[in-house]
Order: sequence, then structure tokens, then C-alpha cells
Amino acid sequence: MNNLERPVDGRIIAGVCAGLAHRFGLKPWTVRVLFLLSCLLPGPQFIAYIAMWIIIPAEKPGAVRVA
Repeated sequence: MNNLERPVDGRIIAGVCAGLAHRFGLKPWTVRVLFLLSCLLPGPQFIAYIAMWIIIPAEKPGAVRVA
């Protein structure tokens, strides 16, 4: 499995959904849609997103990603 990092390429806001998608072998748009659908439910989704933005390290520029 890949490491959990926020990619430099393919970011929309912070790269959290793209990083999770790469980690679990999903397409980034799938994770983004699931996040948006989860926002319809009550809960701390935005707080969790901000926490992951802070906790998950950014990918180093120029790093080679193995697909």
C-alpha cells in the first residue's frame, strides 16, 4: 500500500481527498463525492477534514509516485 500523503498534483483544496484516494486505491473524485455526501449528515466532517489537513504530511515536490 502507498503512504498517506497529500499529493502536490491533483489537489482541489488541500489534497486530503486525493491523498486518501491514492492510499486506498480509489479515484480522487470518488472520495470527494463521498465526502460531500457525508456533509449531508450531522457530524464533524469539516473539523475532521481540517485535522487531516494538518496531520497528513504533504508530498515532497519532485517525489516519484509509484502507481
